[in-house]
Amino acid sequence: MIYPITAYGDPVLKEYAQDIPQDYPALKELVEDMYATMYHAHGVGLAAPQISKSVRLFVIDSEPMMDDEDEGKGVKKAFINPEIIEEDGEEWGFEEGCLSIPGVREVVYRPERIVIRYFDEDWNEHTDTYDGMTARVIQHEYDHIEGILFTDHLSGLKKRLLKNKLTKITKGDVDADYKMKFPALSKKR
Repeated sequence: MIYPITAYGDPVLKEYAQDIPQDYPALKELVEDMYATMYHAHGVGLAAPQISKSVRLFVIDSEPMMDDEDEGKGVKKAFINPEIIEEDGEEWGFEEGCLSIPGVREVVYRPERIVIRYFDEDWNEHTDTYDGMTARVIQHEYDHIEGILFTDHLSGLKKRLLKNKLTKITKGDVDADYKMKFPALSKKR
């Protein structure tokens, strides 16, 4: 199943997501649907709040973000109830975008390395270290389950410059080649 992507302005994107219990119904199916939705929208990561589910789950496939010399080193994984337990290394900037904020890309600075504890879809616990682009993708998706958007990392000036674009997204005035759910349109119904 392909879900519509929840657009900027929907309150679910600003909520701290809830832990997923082990008896969560159809979890593996949800993970598969999230991958399908992510690939359909040409994304490299998708967090549950982006499909209007306020639970601590995200999926990534960082392979498309790898440079030629790092080809084949991408990571495709589901992260359930994750916790970043360490971030270190030099902060580096990279232009990020978000499926929930189409047409907006800005440079965000993040630490180069993370250690994260999480469960996979079979409820096996892992503690892994990631760096570079995969760490960035994970940090971006992790922010989503914390109620943080990449635009929250921008300066006040950058946010003011983007205000009109963000308002248009909220109202559904945006070009995206995937189905979206807009907060302003949902309220009218």
